[in-house]
Amino acid sequence: MSDTPKFEVIDRRKIKAEEEQESRHAGDHAQDRVQEPAVETPSAPAEPGAGPRLVVNESRQDSRLAAADASAAAEEQELPPAPTAKESREQKMAYDASSQRLEDLIRAQNPAVGAQPPVGFENLVQQFYVSAMIQMGAGTQEGQRPRVDILGARTTIDLLGVLAEKTKGNLTEAEDRALQTVLFETRMAFLELTSMINMQAMQPPVPPPPGKK
Repeated sequence: MSDTPKFEVIDRRKIKAEEEQESRHAGDHAQDRVQEPAVETPSAPAEPGAGPRLVVNESRQDSRLAAADASAAAEEQELPPAPTAKESREQKMAYDASSQRLEDLIRAQNPAVGAQPPVGFENLVQQFYVSAMIQMGAGTQEGQRPRVDILGARTTIDLLGVLAEKTKGNLTEAEDRALQTVLFETRMAFLELTSMINMQAMQPPVPPPPGKK
């Protein structure tokens, strides 16, 4: 028996060919399991030693989650269904009964107070008019500086314009005259007030008084 070690010569080309063949078979089986091919993005390189990543499947899952979130947000923003005619009628009857009980209670405590007149379209117009004028500083007590909410006044006047546009052709002559008069008066007051504001903004600033020496 010889002590000389024996060496076995291995053909690496044959092994490499077998590995490539096994790799092709594995790829065929993977393609049968996954209908869509894997797509790798260059911005997310694979970690060393990590297995293959099916980026398409992850993107699809993210899309499903985003769509579910968007659908949930849309459902939250949707308005509830309108009440039925029966529900509206029953609610109106309950409201009228509660309002009448309140009026009876007030008249019982104050017998001199008469019955309140029903609320009509003129009351709505008058309410807008009072709100706009107060926002433009009307009603300020003497000696106090008026507090003006010019943007709020503009919104109130614009609401009057919307009301006039939406009720066109559906008002009585008296109702239309009241609405057009209030709209004209509030717009005129707005023009006068904004002109004063612009004039004050164009004036040069007043220098401070000289200090005492």
